[in-house]
Amino acid sequence: MTTQTHTTLPDKLTQNWAEVGVSRPHESAVLHVLGEATYTDDIAEVHGTLHAALGLSSKAHANILSMDLAEVKNSPGVVAVYTAKDIPGTNDCGPIVHDDPILSEGLVEYVGQPIFVVVADSHDNARRAARKADIVYQELPATLTPQEAKNAQSFVVPPMRLQRGDAQQALEKSPHRIKGELFVGGQEQFYLEGQISYAIPKEGNGMLVLCSTQHPTEMQHVVAHALNLPSHNIMVECRRMGGGFGGKESQSALWAALAAISAAHLKRPVKLRADRDDDMLVTGKRHCFQYDYEVGYDDTGRMIAAKVEMVLRAGFSADLSAPVATRAVCHVDNTYYLADVDIIALCGKTNTQSNTAFRGFGGPQGAIAIEYIIDEIARNLGKDALDIRKINFYGRNDSEGRNVTQYGQKVVDNVIHELVAELEASSDYRARRAAVQSFNASSPVLKKGLALTPVKFGIAFNVTHFNQAGALVHVYTDGSVLVNHGGTEMGQGINTKVCQVVAHELGICLHLVRATATDTSKVANTSATAASTGADLNGKAAQAAAHTIRQRLAEFAVKTYGGDLALVQFANDHIHVNHQAIAFAELVRKAYLARVQLWSDGFYATPGLHWDPKTMCGNPFSYFAYGASVSEVIVDTLTGEWKLLRADALYDAGQSLNPAIDIGQVEGAFIQGMGWLTTEELWWNKDGKLMTHAPSTYKIPAISDCPDDFRVKLFNNHNVQDSIHRSKAVGEPPLLLPFSVFFAIRDAVASVANYKFNPPLNSPATCEAILHSIEAVNAMADAHE
Repeated sequence: MTTQTHTTLPDKLTQNWAEVGVSRPHESAVLHVLGEATYTDDIAEVHGTLHAALGLSSKAHANILSMDLAEVKNSPGVVAVYTAKDIPGTNDCGPIVHDDPILSEGLVEYVGQPIFVVVADSHDNARRAARKADIVYQELPATLTPQEAKNAQSFVVPPMRLQRGDAQQALEKSPHRIKGELFVGGQEQFYLEGQISYAIPKEGNGMLVLCSTQHPTEMQHVVAHALNLPSHNIMVECRRMGGGFGGKESQSALWAALAAISAAHLKRPVKLRADRDDDMLVTGKRHCFQYDYEVGYDDTGRMIAAKVEMVLRAGFSADLSAPVATRAVCHVDNTYYLADVDIIALCGKTNTQSNTAFRGFGGPQGAIAIEYIIDEIARNLGKDALDIRKINFYGRNDSEGRNVTQYGQKVVDNVIHELVAELEASSDYRARRAAVQSFNASSPVLKKGLALTPVKFGIAFNVTHFNQAGALVHVYTDGSVLVNHGGTEMGQGINTKVCQVVAHELGICLHLVRATATDTSKVANTSATAASTGADLNGKAAQAAAHTIRQRLAEFAVKTYGGDLALVQFANDHIHVNHQAIAFAELVRKAYLARVQLWSDGFYATPGLHWDPKTMCGNPFSYFAYGASVSEVIVDTLTGEWKLLRADALYDAGQSLNPAIDIGQVEGAFIQGMGWLTTEELWWNKDGKLMTHAPSTYKIPAISDCPDDFRVKLFNNHNVQDSIHRSKAVGEPPLLLPFSVFFAIRDAVASVANYKFNPPLNSPATCEAILHSIEAVNAMADAHE
C-alpha cells in the first residue's frame, strides 16, 4: 500500500494552521493521572544502591567541641559515615558568595545545618543511624530576626541603596505624610516532591547525578568542585520535578554534592532523599521582610516622595539574598510612578536556614509595601483605594513624564490602565463595593471586604549574562522530532510550550514532537529555570534550532520540486512548495538520502539588557507583565476566621503560547500567593528551631480555601518586545495577584470602625493576626470617642 504524498491543499489550511496560541494538554498530563510519570525516586535503582541521610545540628549557633559517631557507625545497615574532612574538593555549595559549607567544619550556624552524612543499606536505616551521634556544643549568641540583625549591623552582603531625586526634601514639602512599619513573613516552597539526588559512579571518575533541580548546570559545578574534578566528568540529568518554586534552584546543590561525595568514596550508587521534616529544617524559604516607610502625598492621593527601608531575613549565608533584594528594590514601585525615592535593602544575617529563591524572587515583597502604603493613603483621605491606585499609575507616553522607573528603565508597554478598567467593569467592582458597605452596615459580627490590586512585574534575570539558553532539535527519518533544551520541567509546562514552538516552526502536529530530560551533556552552561524566563529563553533557542532545519528542508524542497524559496510553507504535516504539498515525513526521508543535516542546535540571548549593581540603575528587564485581581472576603470578627467568596483575575500573558496552561498557572499562583499572605506561618522557637516543619503545623491552602467563584481570564494583548511568538511570562507575576485577598481582609477589618482607622495587619494574616487587628481597631475607635 502506498501513501499519496504529493497533493495540493487549499491556502486556508496553511493560513489558519497553528500549534502555538492554542490550548494543548500538558505533555505529561496522562502520565500524571495514571501515576506513570517518572520522578527521581521512581527511577529503577541500580544494583548495589545505598541510601544516605544527614546528621543535623541541634543548635542555632555553636562551636562543635567534640563529635562521637561510634553509635552511628555501629547502627544496623550502616556502610559509611562522612564528615567535612572527607570531601575531596571544595566544601562549599554557595551559588554566589562562597560562605555555605556542604558540611559544617566545626561551627554550626542554624538548627538543621548538616554536620555529617551516613550511608546505609536502606533509607530507614540511614535515618535512624543519623540520630545517634553524640555531639558536644559550645553555644554562642544567636541572631534570629531581621530586626536583631539590623541592630547588630550583621549582613550577608553590603547594604543596597537606590535613590532618585531628593526624597527627604520632597517629603518635607508634602501636604500629607505617613510613617509606619510592616512585617511580611516568609514561605516554605512545599514542593510535593522533596529534595532528592541519586548519584551513580561511571568509568574514569565519571559521575551521573539524577537530581530534582531547577539548575542542572549549577549542580554540575558544585559536584565537580566537591569531587575536585573537571565539569566534563559530571553529568546531571533531570526529567521532571514534583514542584520547585525556587527551592530547587540553588539549594538542591547540597543534596547533589553529598550523594556524589558518598558515591565517589564507595564506588556504589547512593541516593539521598529528604523526608519532609528534614527538608524543611535544612532548606531555606522565601525571605521575610521588615519594612519602615515614610511617604508624602497630596490632597488627591498622588504620592510625592517615598522612603522605604527593607530588612530581609537572609539566614546564615548569602545564597541568593542579594539578587532577591535587588529585585525587591526594583519592584517597590509596582505599577506606580515614584518621582523622589530613597530605597534601602539590608540582607540581615540570622542563625536560621539560608533563605533562597521562591516564586517571585523578591518582587512580591517589594510590591506589597507600596500597596500597603496606597491602602493607608486611601483610608486617610476617605477615598476608595482603587481611585488612589489609578491616580498613581505610570503614564502611557513620554509627554506625561511619568513612565521611567526608579532604576531608570522606560516603561514602554504600559497597559495597566486598560487592564484595570476592563477588570473593574467585568467584576462589577463599584456595585459590589456599595453592596459590601451596605452589608457591613447591617451586620455587626460578619464583615465583608473588597479590594482591587494591580501588578507590574519585570521579566529577565537581573544578572544579565543569565539571560541565555540553548537547545537541540533532532528530526528522525520517520518525521518524528526530539527536542532537548536547558530548561527544567517542574509542572509548569515548559516542555509542552517548547514542543509547541518546534511543532509550529516545522509545520507539524504536536504529537510528533517529544522533549527529553534536561541533561548537562546535551546542552551545556545553562541558566536556572527561574525568573519566569523558562519558556522565553528556551522557546527562542528551540525555535532557532528548528528554523535552521526548516531552512535546510525548504532549500532541499525547492531544489527537488522547483518553485520560489520565499513561498515555501510548512503546515499540517506538509511542506507546500511549487503548488504541491509534500508530506513532512516523505520530504525528511528524501532529505536524509540526499545527506541533508536533519538536526541543529539553537541559541538565544535576550537583547537590550544592562544593569549596574553599584548604582542600581539600568535596563534589567526585557519587558513587563501586567495583571490585576479583585477579591471579596467575609470575616468573622469574633474569631478572626475568614473565607474568600469570589476572586476575579485578569492577567497579561501577551499572545499566550498555550492559554489552558497559562490560566492554570494563574490559578495556581493565586492560591499559592494567598497562602503566603494568610495561612502559611513560619515560626522559630526561642532556641532557633523551626517548629513549623511539617504539614501538621505549617498550613498551605487546601481545596476548601479556594473560592467557590473563581474567574480567571487572559488579557488580550501582545508583547511589544520580540518574545517567543509575542507571548509573556506567566510563572511568577500572577503570585502578586492575591494581594487583593490580603487587602480585602484589611478592608473588612477597617469596617469594624466604619473605615475610620488603618488596621495594623502584618502578613501572614492568620486568624489570630486578624483578631488582633480587629482588637486594635476597636481600641483606636474607643480612644477617639
